[in-house]
Amino acid sequence: MGAKKDHALDNLRCEARTSTKALSRGSAPELKGRRSFIRHMTSFGTALAGSVILRATAESRSSPESPLKTRLATSGCARSAVTASDASTVAETTTGKIRGFRRNGVYTFKGLPYGASTAGERRFMPPVKPEPWTGIRNALQYGRICPYQDSAHFNTDGKNLANSDEDQFVLHRGAAATVPGEDCLRLNLWTAEISGSQKRPVMVYMHGGGFTAGCGHDLLSYDGESLARNHDVVVVTHNHRLNVYGYLNLIELGGDEYASSANVGMLDLVAVLKWVRDNITNFGGDPGCVTIFGQSGGGGKVLALMAMPAAKGLFHRAIVQSGPFLKSLSPDYSRRVAELVLAELGLSKSQVSELQKIPLDRLSGAAAEAMKKMPRPKSSLRRLYGEYDWGPTVDGLILPRHPFDPGAPQISANVPLLTGTDLHEAVSGLDRSDANAMGVEELNRLVKEEFGDSSQTIIDAYRRDYPGATPFDMYATIAAAPFRRAAVEQATRKAALGTAPAYSYVYCWRTPVLDGRPGPFHAAEIAFTFDNAEICDHYSGGTAEALALSKQISTAWVNFARIGNPNHNGLPHWPAYTSEQRAIMYLDTSCVVRHDPEGEGLRLIAQSTHVSAAV
Repeated sequence: MGAKKDHALDNLRCEARTSTKALSRGSAPELKGRRSFIRHMTSFGTALAGSVILRATAESRSSPESPLKTRLATSGCARSAVTASDASTVAETTTGKIRGFRRNGVYTFKGLPYGASTAGERRFMPPVKPEPWTGIRNALQYGRICPYQDSAHFNTDGKNLANSDEDQFVLHRGAAATVPGEDCLRLNLWTAEISGSQKRPVMVYMHGGGFTAGCGHDLLSYDGESLARNHDVVVVTHNHRLNVYGYLNLIELGGDEYASSANVGMLDLVAVLKWVRDNITNFGGDPGCVTIFGQSGGGGKVLALMAMPAAKGLFHRAIVQSGPFLKSLSPDYSRRVAELVLAELGLSKSQVSELQKIPLDRLSGAAAEAMKKMPRPKSSLRRLYGEYDWGPTVDGLILPRHPFDPGAPQISANVPLLTGTDLHEAVSGLDRSDANAMGVEELNRLVKEEFGDSSQTIIDAYRRDYPGATPFDMYATIAAAPFRRAAVEQATRKAALGTAPAYSYVYCWRTPVLDGRPGPFHAAEIAFTFDNAEICDHYSGGTAEALALSKQISTAWVNFARIGNPNHNGLPHWPAYTSEQRAIMYLDTSCVVRHDPEGEGLRLIAQSTHVSAAV
């Protein structure tokens, strides 16, 4: 009962501090003029040939005094002048003054240091605060990113989608220049105000790319300007240590000096949250109303933070988007990776300190080669759960237990959770022009490869849930089962604590771009959660339907950040998840709540000998 009371008090305090209520969805914007279209060029080569016409003028049908109309009028193509003057765009931090810029009513600060460089003797060590500076430091450009050799965006066939032209185009990857380096503990911030007494909810985003790749400005959809302007929140994204730099387990090999090495990447995230606690009031934010949210590997980071003592009290809501993680790495696994890295570099176990002197390219290359030698599950779906690749280790200190196994962590018992997936997580029509040509025979063969003798029973169960699905859509939905099962388990185990609510969703919207082939793929929802359907028109098509759904979804995310509840008047009532009702919101052109969708199919998959040991 005490925990429930604490959660209720948190909500009351947050609402009292935040005078602006959640934006309710207004009328859908009407797009006039030429409709957006994309002609899929036959030759992609090193860049997309030809040009893409994606132009639209948004015009609200809301009343003149509608706040939605006012906000839309200042977004998108209606760009205002950029201001970057000492007098109006300088903010105070605990380490010195910084200069950002103001555009479209939003103050933006990029590349702020929240930690010192991690190079040399600081490699594999916990983060420390940056040295204070005098004068005014520019925060106008994105900062360095953690080095990585390859991206972690794979489909279940093992194909690296991040290297495909269509994936690059639709997700607008590499929207900003990125320079690797170990001075990478940088964050970016968007806010409507850097003075005044109003304190806004703070939304801290954890980027995807597993625990291996990516950065806080990897995708255009990560831009926080729209959320800050349209929903009056403070948005923070950031870079942190990844792969060998953030998760090399040297605890036994190097002794006490390296006691934190297996999880310094997670300690970087704690440092971000401490920076928010200590500085965010100077940016119009409320340190007592902080939401952490992340997609894919970013969702895994959110889950790990929920189980970390060092992060307790630094955040108050948690959103997990497509984070198929219940467990973290075992010490045996991550130690074996470290031994292989040493071997690749020709170092003995007594030469651990030499790792801090190895040049970046050599260390990154050795880490990539070491990972190739680790055993990988043959089943493509089990690879989503199996111990492979980089990630936090259950070390008994920084991460004392698995995030959501055997249950939700008590340490974050009072933190409401929103968790969900995209309908087609593991398989996409991107770069697969024959997706719509798949027949029933191929569907049966592919599902049997994953689930053996249970395959036909599983297909039949899914057909009852999705009776109109094409063979390819059916396969893509079934292939997403590990993601869906993880989200369901997260919601179920959180609800079982009875101390704070859990909500769950499935994102189903299909873009018209590339003839709709991409489907509701992994990472598709990010543009809508950031209210960026307009600037991410390579994905959304810039249609009225996309802009309206973007408002619905982003408002739900912001309401959850503000009060721990995603409901608003633009959606059907969204019940909290319980083990009895199993309510899940299906986010689409017409949003609807379904109860225990895929329940039978997920239970059959859990019983399959092919994947029963996956979680």
